[in-house]
Amino acid sequence: MKRSAFIEAVIKTAQANPRTIVLPEGSDDRVVTAANQIMEEKISRIVIIGDDSLKTRLNPGVQVINPETSDRLNEYARTFYEMRKSKGITPEQAMQTVKTPNYFGMIMVYSGAAAGLVSGAVHSTADTVRPALQIIKGARKGGMVSSMFFMVCNGVPYVFSDCGLVENPTEDELAQIAVQSAQTAKQFNIPATVAMLSYSTKGSAKNPLVDKVVNATAKAKILIDTELAGQGIKLDGEFQLDAAIVPSVGQSKAPGSDVAGNARVLIFPDLNAGNIGYKLTQRLGGAEAYGPILQGLKKPVNDLSRGCSVEDIVGVAAITVVQSL
Repeated sequence: MKRSAFIEAVIKTAQANPRTIVLPEGSDDRVVTAANQIMEEKISRIVIIGDDSLKTRLNPGVQVINPETSDRLNEYARTFYEMRKSKGITPEQAMQTVKTPNYFGMIMVYSGAAAGLVSGAVHSTADTVRPALQIIKGARKGGMVSSMFFMVCNGVPYVFSDCGLVENPTEDELAQIAVQSAQTAKQFNIPATVAMLSYSTKGSAKNPLVDKVVNATAKAKILIDTELAGQGIKLDGEFQLDAAIVPSVGQSKAPGSDVAGNARVLIFPDLNAGNIGYKLTQRLGGAEAYGPILQGLKKPVNDLSRGCSVEDIVGVAAITVVQSL
């Protein structure tokens, strides 16, 4: 599949800024192939976690680490024990936990041995996010961690959020997701024009489900005005999808809005809507989908769909490098 200009630009930025990315799923053939491709294209340095026999299948320069035999195992186990002893973990439990690939990889990122981690080809989202929250932690005390997808539709990149993590966000959480997604858009040179999605546009329906989006929109605007003023973020809602992205419909349904019809950041009201929305866009619309990309962590850790392709892994690795800059 020919790459979009969006992901090509991300890859070029990564190539110009060498970083080390951990791929903890060396047992998966797609990950092995992606690791070789990433090294061939000089997108990042790669550490792959798995059995030493992998070395015969990997390009020179790809580092293979087996946690069981690593000279860092005891150090990483002590680090994890100190982090979690207040939660009742024992030194023996810490040792066993750190031997697992995702946890070992997270400690590498935490300690500075790597800039970021990409997992999820084999592991569930929960198995990727849980160690990230325990080890990497949120960027802001009391802040939340959410997820988004980069969706490239007919060559145009959009941000879809949250499509992979927060199941039923409150008004406050939905507002935070909108702000995080706007910041992600800006980092990747996508217009931070944010639409809060609903089945209603500007009061066309009355329902508690709509009220949640209306109230979240108001709270997100306050956050932008107080924390991100002057950064060029535009946010409005509530919008039906067509009013958000089709100029003629936006002008008809929400005249006077500087977001209606022009949105590039789409905030879904819950995980049902977000997950269905991105998969419809990908599978029926033929869009490129990269993610779930995690937002709100101190250091970048990103998830993959278990149905991901080699190109998906390569793209998310490049995105992870850019997030680390």
